[in-house]
Amino acid sequence: MVDVLVINALLDSLLKSLSIMAGVEPTPGVAEVKQGNLSMGEVTGVMEMSSDDTKGTMALSFTKPFVIDLVKRIFGDEIDDINETAIDLTGELTNMIAGGAKSILSEKGLDIGMSVPSMLTGVKHVVEHKYAGKTIVIPFVADEGEIFLEINFVD
Repeated sequence: MVDVLVINALLDSLLKSLSIMAGVEPTPGVAEVKQGNLSMGEVTGVMEMSSDDTKGTMALSFTKPFVIDLVKRIFGDEIDDINETAIDLTGELTNMIAGGAKSILSEKGLDIGMSVPSMLTGVKHVVEHKYAGKTIVIPFVADEGEIFLEINFVD
């Protein structure tokens, strides 16, 4: 039950955050169990989230075209590769999305603590989730590129 609440809160927060911050409205794809630990994007923010009832990690990965477009939309900067601005923006969005989910979950009586995002970059970098169990990945598609939300929670 907790995992469904967490997944829905993260989805809602992701869609709202990207719409408000960048005017981007990605379309969610079908959630599936992730195979392996390689990232599907080129820049990823990973955060641990925990409460008395659950613990887990979430990872937010952007493809290079998507994060480059986000930098342009939010800062007006034209970049052609993932740089410090793109990495920092990914970290901030990861934090905002987790924070939005925390707020949604708090309204439902679930108090979640969060870590500071860890940042990973590079083609097919490894995303290690701290807890055993299945990792669910939800792909999102937009004209600008793709996003992948990974969720690994245990009750």
